[in-house]
Amino acid sequence: MTISVKFIYSFCFLFVAFISTPAYTDNYPPDFSDLAARLSPSVVNISTTLAAQPNVQGIPQFPPGSPFEDFFRDFFEKRGGQRPPRESRPQQAMGSGFIIDEEGIVVTNNHVIEGAKVITVILSDDRSFKASLIGRDKKTDIALLKIDVDDKLPFVEWGDSDEAKVGNWVLAIGNPFGLVNTVTAGIISARARNIQAGPFDDFIQTDAPINRGNSGGPLFNLNGKVIGINTAIYSPSGGSVGIGFSIPSNLAKTVISQLKKYGKTKRGWLGVKIQTVTDDLASSLGLKKTMGALVSSIFPDSPAQSSGMKAGDVIIKFDGKEVKEMSALPRIVAETDINKPVEVEVWRSGRSINLKVIIGEMEEQAEEKIALDSDDKGSTGDSKPEKIIELGLLLSNITPEVRNRFNIPDNLNGVIVVDVEPESDASTKGILPGDIIMEVAQNKVYSVYDVKMRILAEINASRDFTLLLLNRKGELSFIALNIKNK
Repeated sequence: MTISVKFIYSFCFLFVAFISTPAYTDNYPPDFSDLAARLSPSVVNISTTLAAQPNVQGIPQFPPGSPFEDFFRDFFEKRGGQRPPRESRPQQAMGSGFIIDEEGIVVTNNHVIEGAKVITVILSDDRSFKASLIGRDKKTDIALLKIDVDDKLPFVEWGDSDEAKVGNWVLAIGNPFGLVNTVTAGIISARARNIQAGPFDDFIQTDAPINRGNSGGPLFNLNGKVIGINTAIYSPSGGSVGIGFSIPSNLAKTVISQLKKYGKTKRGWLGVKIQTVTDDLASSLGLKKTMGALVSSIFPDSPAQSSGMKAGDVIIKFDGKEVKEMSALPRIVAETDINKPVEVEVWRSGRSINLKVIIGEMEEQAEEKIALDSDDKGSTGDSKPEKIIELGLLLSNITPEVRNRFNIPDNLNGVIVVDVEPESDASTKGILPGDIIMEVAQNKVYSVYDVKMRILAEINASRDFTLLLLNRKGELSFIALNIKNK
């Protein structure tokens, strides 16, 4: 009897497992053969000739980046140093690209053609053409080329990268290590990756094998539309480990459209310096959730300044788009049309405020400017340091003597950090002696007494954190310090 029961249970389990297993169809996994055959003629090999480099006598020539290059250089240098140059030889580099217009417009990565004296585009039928540079954008690593042909060329169409989902199948075609028209497939592993490659990072991550030489090649969806430009890989070994990154097509299309029209990019500019909103900062600002971009300074004569935006504002929505994290804002602003009036929602003093901003045009030097507080109020009191237990800081007023001693500009006011208590929250968060505290809880401070009064007000308001605005050699940043249980 016991045996019969066990058999029935086992049978039932197997039956349930069988009927619950999804049925596999003939097209799973997908057959990429027709897609590859159709798309491959639109993918090109890009060969560049770089400036001539002297060959060190006795050291064999290897491709740029070869591990043998460093090995032999070290080997010979340890035996008497470098020998006089024997011969200058131009260097060759290779990458990928793809045709987006039947007249011969080619897209690739900027780093593929960076420093090139001659750019050669080689088609899938082995025809080669000298290419001219239409324009390039270093910040997104995109370059646009043109080749002159007599016939109409096969080309690819753009897809909507915003519709691409994690888990979708993708196809990569390129020339890894010079192996022409190599086809690889995989899935989208993640979206909106920031790999610190530039200010507008928004990469698609894929496990489709891509290697050196794939750079500049297309990433296709199953409809044969380009949804990304293969740009970078993560690889401890130099080869593919299944972690590749592609520029989303929607970002690329905007850049390419401007390169075609102007030969350069024209980006929107707000004129703020921003930082990440941490959990501590969100708590100190009264935000219900950790999001947005915290404005640490305003550029003079900028659209932000004209709109009434202030340092300490948290930008939570821009032109109807929610700013979920700080890194999203530069990209959103850059893609906004110049001179367009937009509504910006900011969080200020515990409530939401809407501002009207007319977007300006970004200039190269704009990103390097730093806005400084122009308030000319002087400090009060003497320079005797005083310890603020709640902050774990020893602070001093900025007297004329202190200002001269530490070369503090006349228009910079606040209190100076003399010492930081070890193992305090201030120490953990990187506050250093010499830092100048300009604001506490988004209120300007001109003396240690001001700091103490602001901290007392924060404690009375039952806040766990207080927000400090620091100036470190002209660099402004907000830091939230824990003042609970001090």
